Amino acid sequence: MEKKIFEKYIKPSRRIVIKIGSAVLTNARGLEKELIHELCRQISALMEQGRQVVIVSSGAVAAGMTKMPERATVHTIPEKQALAAIGQGLLMQVYEDAFSERGFKVAQVLLTRDGLVARRRYVNAKNTIKTLMDWNVVPIINENDTVATEELQFTDNDALSVLVVNLAEADLLVCLSDIDGLYEEDPRSNPNAQKIHEVKEIDQKILSMAGHGPGRAGRGGMGSKLRAAKMVTSFGVPMVVAGGKKPDIIHAIFDGKADCTVFSPSKSRRIFGRKPWIAYALERKGIISIDDGAVCALLERGKSLLPAGVTDVSGQFQEGDCIVCVDKNGREVALGLSNYSSSELRKISGCHSSQICSRIGRDSVKEEVIHRDNMVTLD
Repeated sequence: MEKKIFEKYIKPSRRIVIKIGSAVLTNARGLEKELIHELCRQISALMEQGRQVVIVSSGAVAAGMTKMPERATVHTIPEKQALAAIGQGLLMQVYEDAFSERGFKVAQVLLTRDGLVARRRYVNAKNTIKTLMDWNVVPIINENDTVATEELQFTDNDALSVLVVNLAEADLLVCLSDIDGLYEEDPRSNPNAQKIHEVKEIDQKILSMAGHGPGRAGRGGMGSKLRAAKMVTSFGVPMVVAGGKKPDIIHAIFDGKADCTVFSPSKSRRIFGRKPWIAYALERKGIISIDDGAVCALLERGKSLLPAGVTDVSGQFQEGDCIVCVDKNGREVALGLSNYSSSELRKISGCHSSQICSRIGRDSVKEEVIHRDNMVTLD
């Protein structure tokens, strides 16, 4: 790790989210308890320095397979949910034992995407995590696999970790994986592939470097980590991808000596509040195409989206749903909360604001399709 990267992004971080993947926590026999104890020892050392740490942990399903080896080849969601229910207690007990050796307590926090859609619930989760950190308790966060359905679950724990960064208002996201960084090619197929130590912009060239398969023991892979990095850096938070099985890896990261990949934030200032909730907690219900003038207004002038800039509407959504704005080439430009349903928006697309009332037959309307305060730009 270059000294300037360490000094700028790693050394100043006081509140850290550490995501530990299934491939790090498990082996063919189940949970690697000794490794978990070692990672918790290093995390405890960070906390003893005055830092606050939140852990996003995979491993519940794999732990369940340890106790039910005859079910190790299950595929259906109910079967995986059952394994998660069996394994979650074992996983938490290992964390409890590991942190208690250093005098720290842990708390289990299970999240689901649909449970965070309501703003009130999102804020409640945020306040719970903050209180635990203030009490010097380590939140151990995982998706509630036991109740999450396929259409409402997070794509993987990399995506969950991005949401947790915003719930915790963290300064840094560290992803510990079975792969120790981003390579120009998949090192599993090309042992001579070169590692990239800093990524300043996640463009199509960078995205093409990711393999297409999932991780060894989970849903994620390098592709999911790049998507997570693109999201979290867009809100001003750096992200580190490092090899979780490497000896003293957490110490190495926070001593500036780790051989890893650092994704630099694309925003110079950390963004808090309502917009991360819109970006990460809400399901995208529809897509609207906007013209070049609207793209310029959103990205360059910080304006709201007006009906005049809308050229097409796809999908079915209601007022208040989260929708995505794309340009004429299909590139995602922004997302936000719609002031109109899809049927109403089709009626007013391309019209002047003064024509909205007559087109949809309402006396009281909002001029904006998406107000700037309820919008997140993606460029």
